[in-house]
Amino acid sequence: MEIIGFFHALALHTHPQMQYIFIKNIKTLLKGNRERDDGITIQLQTAITTHSSHIVSECDFDDIKYLRKNNSTCDVKAKNLKSLQDEYKSEDDAEDIKLKKAYKFLKQYLTLNRAELFFADKAIFIEGETEKILVPAMMKKIDQEFSAPDETPLLSQNISMVEVGAYSQTFEKFIDFIGVKSLVITDIDSQYVRDIIKDGNTKKETIKCKPSDPLADQTSNASLKFFFGNDDLAFYKNLSINQKSLRKDGTQWIQDPDGYFLMAYQTNEDGYHGRSFEDAFFSLNKDLLGKSAEAFPSLTKRHFDIYVDSDDACPFDFAEKAVNSKPTLAIEILLNSKKTGDNEFSNWQVPSYIKEGLLWLRKN
Repeated sequence: MEIIGFFHALALHTHPQMQYIFIKNIKTLLKGNRERDDGITIQLQTAITTHSSHIVSECDFDDIKYLRKNNSTCDVKAKNLKSLQDEYKSEDDAEDIKLKKAYKFLKQYLTLNRAELFFADKAIFIEGETEKILVPAMMKKIDQEFSAPDETPLLSQNISMVEVGAYSQTFEKFIDFIGVKSLVITDIDSQYVRDIIKDGNTKKETIKCKPSDPLADQTSNASLKFFFGNDDLAFYKNLSINQKSLRKDGTQWIQDPDGYFLMAYQTNEDGYHGRSFEDAFFSLNKDLLGKSAEAFPSLTKRHFDIYVDSDDACPFDFAEKAVNSKPTLAIEILLNSKKTGDNEFSNWQVPSYIKEGLLWLRKN
């Protein structure tokens, strides 16, 4: 005997913990009642519709069918996530092992940590805790300072933020699969390589440096190198925002001003080109620090005093030497923010690379 069961919008308005318990109990109940008293086994198929990321996180990845509406044409496309596995295969044995490992991580990460990405209209991929704490404040600041009557405010849009470290490339097949407009906020990670002699042998040594350093000629950022296929620093320093916009063509990502994927990284601003978020932020917002290190205990006082008292102190050196905890620094930035009128964060500026990325993402 075969029975088909439909469950619509399960537990959508209940507490998240109740949703976890509910779907677990439903699955247990369905699994345990497939044999009737007369010994006949019921072949039970179930279809569960939901807008709950909590329920999705308790489902088997391969059982999820993803439905997405095209707002322009009103068409609805259905995709079986099990078929995503086919994208993570290669005829090259070494590459195939690498892709299978990436797919395993993707399944675990999405279902355990970020199932809400299935329901997002747009996504922001960030490196870590610093951006996780500050980007929502930056979104609000941009909505307040750069309002546009024909654009929905960022904080009113269905945008999911995902921490990926320096591994946004691991998600590239999934991003293309679900087709959501996506912004990656990353670092330019400038460097150069020099020869050193150690124990009579010549070895290569990698040196982190400012993008403006005369010797800087490479980026170490794996995501940038993956999506653009280039490690030449000059290439990235010369790209306009339209040239940082990408779309996938077959198996390759190509530059397209109308693309749905944007890589945002540090640019030259007010005569300084940052290497990371921290030095880019410090170069713009020195006044926020004030003259007393007490307001920023995450920063080493000795380096703090040198930086705020000197007109020619280097933001890169300060960021490298003074920052003891990046997440704590992010919290301290919010704690020391001041409100002026409707602007809740009036005493600091958003670095231009993040600003231009968020403005790009806000557009429909």
